[in-house]
Amino acid sequence: MRDLVFVHGRAQQSKDSKALKAEWIAYWADGLKKSGLSVPLPDNRIHFPYYGDTLDQLVAGKSPEEAAKIVVRGVAPEGGGELSLEERAFIEAVLLESIGRFEGDAEGAVWRALPPGAIVEKGVLNWGWVQGLLEVLDKHIPGASSASVALATRDVFQYLTNDIIRDVINAGTVSAMPAEEETVVVSHSLGTVVAYNVLRLNAKQKGWKVPLFVTLGSPLAVSVIKEKLARIKPIAFPVNVATWFNAMDERDVVSLYPLDKENFSLTPAIVNKTNVRNSTSNAHGISGYLGDKEVAKRIYDAVTNS
Repeated sequence: MRDLVFVHGRAQQSKDSKALKAEWIAYWADGLKKSGLSVPLPDNRIHFPYYGDTLDQLVAGKSPEEAAKIVVRGVAPEGGGELSLEERAFIEAVLLESIGRFEGDAEGAVWRALPPGAIVEKGVLNWGWVQGLLEVLDKHIPGASSASVALATRDVFQYLTNDIIRDVINAGTVSAMPAEEETVVVSHSLGTVVAYNVLRLNAKQKGWKVPLFVTLGSPLAVSVIKEKLARIKPIAFPVNVATWFNAMDERDVVSLYPLDKENFSLTPAIVNKTNVRNSTSNAHGISGYLGDKEVAKRIYDAVTNS
């Protein structure tokens, strides 16, 4: 039997880490039931590094839709000044790439969404342009999709560019990895960026053995995220990871592409499952991924060494 590490995504601040871990286990149990199985590990062999409070709530007291608009517009929470131009440009690039999944000409789609005769300059410094970005994305995937993308993107930016935040999160994740046991690592959303970075930076040095690395709803293949990762260390398959399994719902508003040869080419190749039908409102929630029959069974087989 192997140990299991869950690495969570964003929007987990101010939550009880033990309760959050129990939720993830329950979601996995739901997926296992579809194969007539149950969770095979005792609680003390399932590890849940919690970093939610490291990434503070972005806009206190605001709805996700309001928060997304404030974040993209460039107003920092609690009177903390404006977001940097680099950060705003990073978010804009992800939003445009998200729109590109549905529109052949993403920028053209934004222009068409603007009011007739509107005098708007392209770019994150112009609020009219930002409104067009959010409107086009929400047209294709209703349900606060632009909010989900914008907020997830800002957290990823903070992790990739803020050395203090990244070091704290990495240290907490490293400490959760058992030194003597083979360990299956399962990550979601922002957690896939964290887990991938931690594994490629530490697995060889620490002597970790990871028979299976799972990424769920991962934004790793988004262009600007790959660029930032490459600045930290050239992108490569993590040493001491035997198999990498990536699962996504093609409607997922955060996970834009499979981690395949075209979008995230590595050797050995990552195994991709792109037909998850995630039942959460934005097709991105962890319950919809761990509750998938195949995803749950792959994790089970890896931890039980089936």
